[in-house]
Amino acid sequence: MAFASFNEFLAMGGHGPYVWTSWAVTAALLGGIVIHARSERRQLLRNLQRRARRERRLAGGRAPVSHQRGGHVDDT
Repeated sequence: MAFASFNEFLAMGGHGPYVWTSWAVTAALLGGIVIHARSERRQLLRNLQRRARRERRLAGGRAPVSHQRGGHVDDT
């Protein structure tokens, strides 16, 4: 074993504060990335649902919009 006791392991030969601080900062940043990604995903899904509802509402009884031609299906 590299260390004789758990306290020596935590002390890391006098470098413990730097080592454990870097581990804590890394873990916090990774956790922040996960939280941010989940938040952006939720926001994207909410915006897509809002857009789909708006397009259905605007379409009403008309033909669906063809984005390839730039207008309604009847605009040929």
